[in-house]
Amino acid sequence: MNIAVLSGKGGTGKTTVSTNLALALKANYIDCDVEEPNGFLFLKPIVDTEEKVMVEYPIIDDNKCTNCGACVKACQFNALAKVKDDIMLFQKLCHGCGACEIACKYGAITYGERETGKIEKGSVRDINCSRGVLNISEPMAVPVIRELLNGLSKGTNLIDCPPGTSCNVVNSLKYAGGAILVTEPSEFGLHDLKMAVELVKMYDIPFGIVINKDDGKDNIVKKYCKEENIELIGTIPYDKATAVLYSKGEILYDYLVHKKIFDKLSEGVKEVLSWN
Repeated sequence: MNIAVLSGKGGTGKTTVSTNLALALKANYIDCDVEEPNGFLFLKPIVDTEEKVMVEYPIIDDNKCTNCGACVKACQFNALAKVKDDIMLFQKLCHGCGACEIACKYGAITYGERETGKIEKGSVRDINCSRGVLNISEPMAVPVIRELLNGLSKGTNLIDCPPGTSCNVVNSLKYAGGAILVTEPSEFGLHDLKMAVELVKMYDIPFGIVINKDDGKDNIVKKYCKEENIELIGTIPYDKATAVLYSKGEILYDYLVHKKIFDKLSEGVKEVLSWN
């Protein structure tokens, strides 16, 4: 089963939940937050393979190009522009869709490849770990995410999604059969949680909520779950000691108090997501 772990906003503890639940569930960990893939900082797997992620981009043959501008009109992403008597390419805006090549009647466009990121794979504590790393200055994370999720391992996979509800999250969620939404009991947390809930509902997959930094009270997130009839998988209490361990890059699951918390959460995940 592929389980996506997402949050409406950054800083809610999504990666904390993902890495520790991976150990509790003995699930493979996949870090799709390719712009800031920090899950490996905590799990510390031994990386044994590394693969480049390549994307296509158009190459214009000036000897064949008539500067008619058909390719510019065909491009939906503004990667091509007609400037006086030349066609200018903004390489990093290109999605490699091939529309410009089809539109060109003179055969002036071919495609080359360039590196946009990499995939790292390894293992730790009998679970497989993989992550995508987007190259610095690259604007598009989707090609790396797609390559990372292509051919997931059998068994249980925990997909640590990017924060927010952008196209990066959408492309991660496409591979999921269930979802865990991590939030915090604050106005900002609830606001962005609602957007994440709407996104998950679009895919019609089972989901539940984990409240991090829980104050132990009947807070606004718990009230929202009751009103909307949304399953609450469990909570992680607000605790300074937890923050200290996190700041040191420690795995919470290695400490008895936190192990009990995440073992309980893992049982909640199995129940809410109709575990098979």
